Amino acid sequence: MSEEERVPLAHRVPDLGALELLLAVARHGSLGRAAREVGITQPAASSRVRSMERQLGVALVERSPRGSRLTEAGALVTDWARRVVEAAEAFDAGAQALRGRRDSRLRVAASMTIAEYLLPGWLIALRAARPDTAVSLQAGNSAAVAERLLAGEADLGFVEGLAVPEGLDGTVIGHDRLLVVAAPGHPWARRRRAPLTPEELAGTPLVLRERGSGTRQVLDSALSSHGGLAAPLLELASTTAVKAAAVSGAGPAVLSELAVAEERASRRLVRIPVEGVRLDRDLRAVWPHGHRPTGPARDLLGLTRG
Repeated sequence: MSEEERVPLAHRVPDLGALELLLAVARHGSLGRAAREVGITQPAASSRVRSMERQLGVALVERSPRGSRLTEAGALVTDWARRVVEAAEAFDAGAQALRGRRDSRLRVAASMTIAEYLLPGWLIALRAARPDTAVSLQAGNSAAVAERLLAGEADLGFVEGLAVPEGLDGTVIGHDRLLVVAAPGHPWARRRRAPLTPEELAGTPLVLRERGSGTRQVLDSALSSHGGLAAPLLELASTTAVKAAAVSGAGPAVLSELAVAEERASRRLVRIPVEGVRLDRDLRAVWPHGHRPTGPARDLLGLTRG
């Protein structure tokens, strides 16, 4: 292999901007008019032509008071440049088509609380900004959201919990806290001045979300040093089901403050104070490691911070 062949092609071939300038000179017969067409000053255009001539080792443009004309070598290089620019235009058209196909849909996976209480507002705002993007939403627990992202079945995910799931990157978009709630007739609802201890909460069978949910993850972690959770009274796969069971008097539950706002306002559920344990959690947007959201996924992520 010769010394010249070892030099990368990008260092031996003029860049696309220089080739477009050369084509403009051929069209106008004037370096000044060519410079205006490509949006640069005439001195910058002269400098670019000289740089191209040094790179190729041949004179391309003859300058005179009457204007600029291509040399014989310049005319030949211009023919080659035209084919390169046409290929670049085809490349750009294909890339635009790919972006259009990507931007025509957005697949979102979200944990239950975020899907029910936060995403609707964000998606309405996204619809106003991107009316041509079709959005599909898959709701599940935080573990299921991570699985869908890792399997390539979702473009952007939202989870609640203590950390970013393995294999994903993420950013905190908000905060939430879990509340212990019960129906007004439950004995805990009548404890006016005596908050629950962590041991009481841990040792009482509760109506709970299933393992893999962000709610269960936070609760398990918070009570692990207090004996761990007792066997659930009921273990249900949705926030709505847990609320319904608690409202019916089946037993106390631990749910997001977002999820029980309406029931607390109407006194169908009562908050039970607990001391000595923190039940706060972060809300996160997540995506596969190394693949920062683009297109509509990036726009939706921006709306969560609005």
